[in-house]
Amino acid sequence: MRKKSILAALSLSLATSVVATSVASAADLRMSWWGGDGRHVATQKALDYCTTKTGHKVKAEFAGFEGYLEKLTTQMAGSTEADIIQVDWPWLFQFSKEGEGFADLKQFSGDLDLSQWNDSQLAPAMIEGKLNGVPVSVTGATYYFSDEIYRKAGLELPKSWEDLAAAAKKMNPDGVYPFDSTRVILMLMIEAFAAQISGQEFVKPGTNELAWTAEDIAGALKHYQWMVDNGIVRSAKDAAAVGNVEIFDDPAWVSGRIGGTYFWDSTYSKYDDPLTVGKLVPAAPLKIEGAKSDGVYKKPSMVFAISRHSKDQKAAAQVINCLLNDKDAILILGDSRGLPASAIAKATLEEAGKLTRERLDGAKIVAEATGPVMSPLIEHPSVQEVFKDVIEQFAYGQMTAEEAGEEMIDGLTRALRRL
Repeated sequence: MRKKSILAALSLSLATSVVATSVASAADLRMSWWGGDGRHVATQKALDYCTTKTGHKVKAEFAGFEGYLEKLTTQMAGSTEADIIQVDWPWLFQFSKEGEGFADLKQFSGDLDLSQWNDSQLAPAMIEGKLNGVPVSVTGATYYFSDEIYRKAGLELPKSWEDLAAAAKKMNPDGVYPFDSTRVILMLMIEAFAAQISGQEFVKPGTNELAWTAEDIAGALKHYQWMVDNGIVRSAKDAAAVGNVEIFDDPAWVSGRIGGTYFWDSTYSKYDDPLTVGKLVPAAPLKIEGAKSDGVYKKPSMVFAISRHSKDQKAAAQVINCLLNDKDAILILGDSRGLPASAIAKATLEEAGKLTRERLDGAKIVAEATGPVMSPLIEHPSVQEVFKDVIEQFAYGQMTAEEAGEEMIDGLTRALRRL
């Protein structure tokens, strides 16, 4: 009896020691990300689960995409960024030119199962031999159309720009546009047109030297103007009349007066969730005349990185592993960040029937499409500022396509020289 009592006491002591060690190792962390309401809710629920799973508390810091980079830039400059950060892939190269801007995740392979990503998936986040982040998903920009809007118009979903021009003639009298692109979407689409015309990325591989010509850009802008002239999209002035909003917040989009748009497939929910009419269906790339490729941009949609200033990087790695590789957390997050890059995450969602046909079809279209190898420089703020400014001036009739092409080449050349 006494022997049993001693064993029981030892067991209790061991259990108490284990609990004490677990509590002592618990960390208080912060995690920042951008997204829409669906992503916010899912991520907070997953963090609640991972808090229970790992013992680490995580304070959520989330916002919309607009202004996120500016805030992160300020935080990184002041070393006040969150422990776990959702980072758009091109930003890695802004904050970590020598690979030292974030923690090297290879150091935490015992806490973060990196075997769930293959080398080609991890390569875009490798800088100077250091793994600055793990891809949450891989994404590409493609076209989506509302099945219900086209059904009501008695039309099949468009397969060409000529189909869209024909759809405009039927839809415009009812105050409906078959397609639209504003703000960031417009810039992305014109970049895709230029990539189709040139057959290559805007800079030569591995350099800051421009590969596009003024003629490539002028051709892309002329196609956009053709879209406006044929009633396929609203003019820049008409789109701006509703306020400085992205298309998914536009009342015309929500109410079903716009039949389609163009976006990264990883952001599907952000565009589909607000709709009160039908659902979005992905379409194969639409090519402009003389296109040399599909012009589809592909990249890691975003990565999870760990701050180099985090006081507990190991704990942060454990939380990331829970979010991306734990089956229960995976089911909570679903496809709120697109089709997962983690092998176990993708398999888990497929097995559970959590990936919609639209999501799978969109990913397949992107995977099979041709396009330039995307340079992270195209999303550098100083480069994007040139694109936005010149496109806006052209869209408001302040310069011709040829003038805009020359202006953009000059502006891009200056911007790239400073990088």
